[in-house]
Amino acid sequence: MAALLRLWLPLLAGLGAALAAAALEGPRPLPGAAQAHEFLPVQEAYRLEARREGERLLLHWRIAPGYYLYKDRFAAALEEGNAPLSLEMPPGVERFDEYYGRTLQVYYGEVTLSGRLPDRARGRVRVLSQGCADAGLCYPPRAQWVTLATTDGPLPVAEADPTPPPNAAHTTLAAALVLAFAGGLILNLMPCVFPILSIKVLSLGSGKLGGARRHAHGLAWTAGVVVSFLVVAAVLLALRAAGASLGWGFQLQAPGFVAALIYLFFLLGLAFSGFWAPLARLAGIGQSWAGGEGLGNSFAAGVLATLVASPCSAPFMGTALGYALTQPAGTALAVFAALGAGMAFPLLALTWMPGLLNKLPRPGPWMVTLKELLAFPLYLTCVWLAWILGNQAGNGAVAAVGAGLVAIAFALWVGRQRGLLARVAAAAGLVAALALPAAALREGGDPPHFEPYSAERLEALLVEGRAVFVNATADWCLSCLANERTVLDSDAFKRLLAEKGITYLKADWTGGDPEVTALLEAHGRSGVPLYLFFPAGSRTPVVLPQILTPWTVRETLTRPRAAAP
Repeated sequence: MAALLRLWLPLLAGLGAALAAAALEGPRPLPGAAQAHEFLPVQEAYRLEARREGERLLLHWRIAPGYYLYKDRFAAALEEGNAPLSLEMPPGVERFDEYYGRTLQVYYGEVTLSGRLPDRARGRVRVLSQGCADAGLCYPPRAQWVTLATTDGPLPVAEADPTPPPNAAHTTLAAALVLAFAGGLILNLMPCVFPILSIKVLSLGSGKLGGARRHAHGLAWTAGVVVSFLVVAAVLLALRAAGASLGWGFQLQAPGFVAALIYLFFLLGLAFSGFWAPLARLAGIGQSWAGGEGLGNSFAAGVLATLVASPCSAPFMGTALGYALTQPAGTALAVFAALGAGMAFPLLALTWMPGLLNKLPRPGPWMVTLKELLAFPLYLTCVWLAWILGNQAGNGAVAAVGAGLVAIAFALWVGRQRGLLARVAAAAGLVAALALPAAALREGGDPPHFEPYSAERLEALLVEGRAVFVNATADWCLSCLANERTVLDSDAFKRLLAEKGITYLKADWTGGDPEVTALLEAHGRSGVPLYLFFPAGSRTPVVLPQILTPWTVRETLTRPRAAAP
């Protein structure tokens, strides 16, 4: 038993800690966003004023700076008969939403919605809305009552109990358990989980396990999956109780967790591809069943399967989990347990069906080819997660994680060599793999210290007599990126701009902007980089070298010059 605990407790604890850290990290703040300790109560963040004008109901929201309301989360219905009102809404601002993984329309500042009331409408109107803060906090759906009057004018507004999601409102516990179980079954077919499950199933066909031992391994696998789902549920419920509006997949809102998943799927893909024996053992946690080893391997395999299932969703899960998150903790945990039981069921059933096991192909060289083939869904999952990371934290974070993957591959390669130097190089590769994305994600929340270049903006600044620094660059220009990393993105350069009152314009030539092309041609250049400094009051720029140093930039920007006549 002690050996069992040593095997699976660290993995299970790591899963819970990673989920909690991911939720606490949340989406990265946008420039100018509110800080975590400054979040407003929902009543102050979104103030609703209502009035009646004839047969029209006007709903006007005043939205605090740094907060927004979702356009598609508005709804209104008369209390009598629950008759919905059709609301006329102005166009919103498009914003990529990290939680929903798509671009949605939202409202900033203020917005007025208009709905036509039925003839002689009386009583109250239930108004639903939902909003978030730019800094990452999303409020639960909010319900308010608007009491109608017979005359035109302002109407009283009062808080109401929130309404559960429409699908959940008509769901019973029994139905939710069935739907959760079905959703868990389908999770096994997702590209995240299927490769892991396939290897486990094939390992059962070796014929080296007796019936009782095989049953025990199946139960250990099931326990690992179900307990892991309960850990996820406990973290999720605790965070919702603290006021966060979260659902399944909440951990994917955190760029750090997404980066960690990319690493995990990449390592599993390498293991399936057969590049390194220790990694193969990672991918095959519990694969040693055939040798009759400890049950901890099977439990740990269940934990790993749950972890790799975290980015995936399946049919039926939405309704079941939507119901669970509106219920008391005990009911919610039961639904999550059913989801885990559904995911664990196929392999558990095989351990109790020797007739089916006997029909499985016997292990042989063909398994190596199959295992290598199953690596490709894992690599594709890395690509999908990288796309999510790019939407959350930008291309710099994706590039840093990509460089980290190369560092991991290098560490694994050099680790096969003998000697102290090889071990030091392997350790350095692993340190780089951790440091690169950590640095990129830490920097990703800083507000930009430059403005986008345009000829019109440059001309306006020069007319005002302002000092201007122009950086003509492109994402594919390595020397440009090196100069930005070492000099132009440094704290010292940012302080220098502030001290001297210099406006920094960034001319991005990545896509071949015609205005940037004209700027380059005007200064006799056919490509980037190009660095120009216009001293205050001058239209004649100083052209800096293509390779920048902190000293060169500081000397150029601080050297006294006579203003142009």
